[in-house]
Amino acid sequence: MTKLKVRSIDFSWIVAAVMITVAIGGNVFFTAEAAADVDEALEIERIPRNPLVDSITVRLDFAVDTLCLIADPANSLDAFLAELEKLMSGEDTVVNIVHLGDSHTQAGFYTGQIMRTLQEVFGNAGRGWISPLKLAKINEPKDYFITSNVNNWIAGRCIQAELKCPIGPGAVGISSESDNIDFTIRIAPVNGVGYAFNQAVMYRDSNAVPMLPKATDTTATFVCWGDNSSAADIATDTFRLANETDELTLQSVKRFGTAKSVNCYFGFSLTNGNPGILYHAVGQNGAMFSHYLRPDYFSRLALLKPSLLVVSLGTNESFAGARFRAELFESQVDSLVKLVRAAMPETAILLTTPAESFRRINKRYERNKVIGQISSILCKYAEKEQLACFDVYTATGGEQSCLNWEKAGLLGRDHVHYNAEGYAKQGKMLSKALIRMMLNRENELASDE
Repeated sequence: MTKLKVRSIDFSWIVAAVMITVAIGGNVFFTAEAAADVDEALEIERIPRNPLVDSITVRLDFAVDTLCLIADPANSLDAFLAELEKLMSGEDTVVNIVHLGDSHTQAGFYTGQIMRTLQEVFGNAGRGWISPLKLAKINEPKDYFITSNVNNWIAGRCIQAELKCPIGPGAVGISSESDNIDFTIRIAPVNGVGYAFNQAVMYRDSNAVPMLPKATDTTATFVCWGDNSSAADIATDTFRLANETDELTLQSVKRFGTAKSVNCYFGFSLTNGNPGILYHAVGQNGAMFSHYLRPDYFSRLALLKPSLLVVSLGTNESFAGARFRAELFESQVDSLVKLVRAAMPETAILLTTPAESFRRINKRYERNKVIGQISSILCKYAEKEQLACFDVYTATGGEQSCLNWEKAGLLGRDHVHYNAEGYAKQGKMLSKALIRMMLNRENELASDE
């Protein structure tokens, strides 16, 4: 039987809350301080999950199954693996993973497969981070929609030399001078199955007008307009719902004394209140290591509180061809790692290498030889800096493997990206490597007893 233990709560905030409720039309509103008084501490009897098994099948004839392993000689992922063990033992906790990358990540096929595979094993805590990518006029994963009454958003993206708008944890931001704004968040009916949510956290510029659930939406039971976060100029607003839903509409509320300004919004995190994995995918088309080297970016990404940061970059650097400079590339990798360590010292880092693909030269597709060089640099750097690394390049066949990807029908039309099936196979490989790492850790702990 589930055991609940609820601590005593100070209800002195209720009178003020009722007054505010009347003022803003029936929605319950609290400040961040009041929210701390409302939270309940629950002790739930642990229900252990099924034992881990190495059962993920990829079915790639040219892949090397024995190389589907994460190299981590310094055991840098031990703290993260210990958190996964808590989930396996039935502890009521949430483990955050952020996957940072380029267009391979932005499309959502690769990271979506990893998210679902890991959540099947460790528990589904929700969809996690979603960015307003279509509102920024770029492609968006197919399992959610973010729409708005505003059509003329100004978009800031990490790949811009001069940002047109500040960017948030998702490396994108959208801004408008309108103070009459709404957002509708909707989980896709087929692709988003399993991601109904009962809490949405909105990330916005602290000067942007805050929002409330639509007046006709009576499911909202709790609204918390947050104070400025530790990241410069970002506020987080929490909307809790009485029941899980696939859709939520938010409408701007003009605060008393708020001067008219540009309103900038960054995205949402969707959760369901269950223990498990939150897999936050962040990617931008065309992104390279250098594009994320912004002084304040990783302090904003840190708001997602990742226990593990997976970094999947390097494909776009490979298009430099003969102009590629190994020393410059490694220095950019090093700069990113240093920024991560400074902003998120408790976060483990997992570098991944890109799988081999083609590049177009004189209207012909030729094997992109630089990807092998980039993969080698990433592996050697990870070993030198005692970071974990998953060598996707080698595990998927290494040199000449792009010919096999093409023959198997797993590449996209541009011969650089993969199709949905190809990304799914790569996602299963990374998931398999993580689970194998967990199994190896279990065996090592058992042998020490």
